[in-house]
Parts: sequence; structure tokens; C-alpha cells
Amino acid sequence: MFTINIWAVLVAGVANFIIGFLFHGPLFGKLWMRLANVHPTGNEKFKDMIPQMLKNLLVNIVFAYVLSVMYLFASTSTAMGTTGAISGMLVAFLVWIGFLVTSSSIEVIWMGRSYKLWLFEVASSLVCCLAMGAIIGAW
Repeated sequence: MFTINIWAVLVAGVANFIIGFLFHGPLFGKLWMRLANVHPTGNEKFKDMIPQMLKNLLVNIVFAYVLSVMYLFASTSTAMGTTGAISGMLVAFLVWIGFLVTSSSIEVIWMGRSYKLWLFEVASSLVCCLAMGAIIGAW
């Protein structure tokens, strides 16, 4: 019987959090702020962001858990053929394209969200999903 590896879930959730921080901060933060029409006032304080960051981390861990369950189902299927980091990334890619991309596209199609911002966010989520899938699959 297969079980969910809670350590892999926690590490994958934290990895998602770190990659998301890097995408929206040091690596592409200025681009993201321009695309999202965010204008910092200079009065922002790190301590004021802690509640949102903790909620974000919790959501990332929940996502990693669900991805781990989906990987478990896929890895026990004869259709998968193999297990490991690459299969974890394949499952993560399918979750990304089938659920994240399609459901978030509604914001562009019907709600007028910026197409460029949407592309930025789906690219960020792809990197996060692939990293989580690799961690879950390899562990």
C-alpha cells in the first residue's frame, strides 16, 4: 500500500512558497508590479505581510498534499509506467494545464484581467508545479 509522504508534501509546499517569492520579488518583482499595476508607497512593512504569507504557505502545503494524492493515484496506474521525479513533473504539468491554466483563464476571458499578467502568473505557477512534482515524485 502506498502512503502520502508528509515530509515531501511539506518540502514541496515550502519550495512553492520560495519560488513564488523569488518570482514576485527579487527575480521579476518589478515586472510583476508593473503588470499588476502595483505602486509601492514605501510604507510597507514586512511584519504587516506575515498573516498573508502564512496563509499563502498553508495554501501551498494544501496544494502539495493534493498533488501528492494525484501523483499517488497516477503512479499506481498502468498508464503511468514509471515513478520518480520525471513522473512527478508529468503529473504536476497535467494538473497545471488542466486545472490552473484553464480555471485562471476565466479571469482574462470574462473578468478583464491583463493577459500579460495572466501569462506571468501561469508561468510562475508552472515552475512551482514542476518543482513540487519533482520533489513529490523523487521522494
